[in-house]
Amino acid sequence: MEKVIIIRYSEIHLKGKNRGYFERVFGINIEKSLRGVRHELRRQSGRYLLENFEEKDTELILAKLDKVFGIHSLSVGIKAPTAMDEIFRAASAVACREGTFKVDTHRADKTFPLNSMEISAEIGGRLLAANPALKVDVHEPQSVINIDVRENGTTLVFNEFVKGAGGMPVGTSGKGLLLLSGGIDSPVAGHMIAKRGMSLDCLHFHSYPYTNLQARDKVIELAKVLSEYTCGTSLHIVSVTHIQEEIHKKCNGEYMVTLLRRFMMRIAEKVAEKTRAQCIITGESLGQVASQTIEGITSSNSAIKNLPVLRPLCGFDKDEIIERSKNIGAFGISIQPYEDCCTVFLPKHPVIKPSLQTVEEEESKLDVPALVDEALKTLETMKL
Repeated sequence: MEKVIIIRYSEIHLKGKNRGYFERVFGINIEKSLRGVRHELRRQSGRYLLENFEEKDTELILAKLDKVFGIHSLSVGIKAPTAMDEIFRAASAVACREGTFKVDTHRADKTFPLNSMEISAEIGGRLLAANPALKVDVHEPQSVINIDVRENGTTLVFNEFVKGAGGMPVGTSGKGLLLLSGGIDSPVAGHMIAKRGMSLDCLHFHSYPYTNLQARDKVIELAKVLSEYTCGTSLHIVSVTHIQEEIHKKCNGEYMVTLLRRFMMRIAEKVAEKTRAQCIITGESLGQVASQTIEGITSSNSAIKNLPVLRPLCGFDKDEIIERSKNIGAFGISIQPYEDCCTVFLPKHPVIKPSLQTVEEEESKLDVPALVDEALKTLETMKL
């Protein structure tokens, strides 16, 4: 008998002839998440087995696998040869010594002489004989002993199905560039789009010296949180201080946020082209702040020439976003009181429903290409 962790994937089984590709990426992502932890990973007919790991690392492994997209469920169990005495030994190892239980068997190996009901009945009978304090309850048992008879001469025996992260393996849906601020929303947006299989680079805009270096460190920590779900990421950092100063000097202050967002989109598109990202991702939620009205979003979008902009939080309210932020481990970092660039030169009454014609008239007061080029010269990149 050998202790194993059984990993079952989520939507991959729907992929038909392309399933092999998704399985390979899935396996690579599992290996990346467990880098530095001793283990062996084996693919076995619609699932993966994690073997030869140290028992003391079990909780660490489960915590790491909890962040791997594509996993439908996990079980810690025992692998045994497919023979009734060996299956009983494994079932005894995972069974409770008292209370109610049932045995649930799945028999993938149709050549095994006993069917699923017969296996469950015999193993259940042996357990009752060996443990007088046990009782069978097939409707609401306190524990379940699951027996999975595989086609390769081995049987997996376990108690629980632990829910996984779900979604698709990161890297199977292309690459996106996430606009990562220091707030609550954008890390959640990145997490959600990564769950659909997209790998991520992150782009952060800063306004040093109007914002301090602690604000930058905060964003690095948020990118590190995301990297645990995305098998690593690159964080690109660009200064927009000079752009904000120019807008402040030459344009109507009520349009500061709207104009800055347009510059961010232009810079993001340039960075995306350089890094081969196929879309831009933002944490905008419709109507949440002044720049996130449909008019503001239309203004931002019109500055983009070639790439789609994905807004996975568009229909979420703040409470839903906060709950997700807490679940992914980003909330405590996001609420640290360090300002981001959007709070610099913030007008008392920012325009809520900017007309595109007026925005373009204000923007015509600026040398847009030169300001974008100057911003790109400040670009720095770090691998996380």
